[in-house]
This record gives sequence, structure tokens and C-alpha cells, in this order.
Amino acid sequence: MEIWLNQLLQWLALPQHGLSTVFVVSFISATLLPLGSEPAVFGLVKLNPELFWYAIGVATAGNTLGGMLSWWMGWGTHQAVDRWKQSSTDRQALKWLQKLGPKACLLSWLPVVGDPICAVAGWLKMPFWPCSLYMAIGKFVRYLVMTGALLWVFPQGVMT
Repeated sequence: MEIWLNQLLQWLALPQHGLSTVFVVSFISATLLPLGSEPAVFGLVKLNPELFWYAIGVATAGNTLGGMLSWWMGWGTHQAVDRWKQSSTDRQALKWLQKLGPKACLLSWLPVVGDPICAVAGWLKMPFWPCSLYMAIGKFVRYLVMTGALLWVFPQGVMT
């Protein structure tokens, strides 16, 4: 198992696969599909420490674009439901998100609830660009802290 994992990490770290893989995994993990991108970022940085800032930047970009896609999906869903139902949803969570406005998207980095927050922001028709900016800030801080913490906890790597 360790040999297989080591080979997989080496393959992902190849210049033609490393950053693009981090982007795709980060993008998909920001949608409602269950996938974590931190292991891909950590693996790439462990194998190529000189790519630290590139990996953080690419992961942030991919994750933010995935969050933006979730926003658009929520907006589109609201449009479809409004046409079908002609009424709005008025629940406590929606009121809370409406009260916070686009700043709620700072929480898009949270596991489980972060991705749905992006979709609900679109559902509530919150301004797209401010939501995207707050998503990017939250996701950048998450990748910076998570990757830095993993590098601090595993300075020599998990494979050695």
C-alpha cells in the first residue's frame, strides 16, 4: 500500500500533472461532491517544496471557481423554483445568511456546510462578485493554514 501511495504521489507531482491535478481536485471538492483537496495540495508540496505558493494559489483558484459554480447552481435553482412555485423560502438559516450577506461566503471553507453556503448564496441572489471575493479569502486562508500545519506536523514527510 505504501509503495502504491508513494507512486501515486510521485505521478501527481509531475509538472504535467501536479498543479493541474490540484486545480481539478480543488475545483471538484468545492462543489457539492464529497472530495477533500488538502491531501493533494499537501502531497504536491511535500514532493515539490518549491511549489508551495503555486500550489496554494492554484488550489485557492480551483476551489473558488468551484464555489462560484455552486453559487450559479443555487441561483439557477432559485430561478427554476420561483417559476414553478411562485413563493420564497423563509427559514431561520436563510434569514441568518441574508443577514450576513456575502460575508457568509467567508465560511465556504468549512467542511460539510461550506459548499452548500455557496449554493445558498446564489439561491438568495447575493451579489456574485462580493461572494466570490469572500470565498477566495476564506479558501486561501484555509489552504495556507492547512498546508502549513501539515508541513509543520510532518516535516520529514509521511513516507520516510
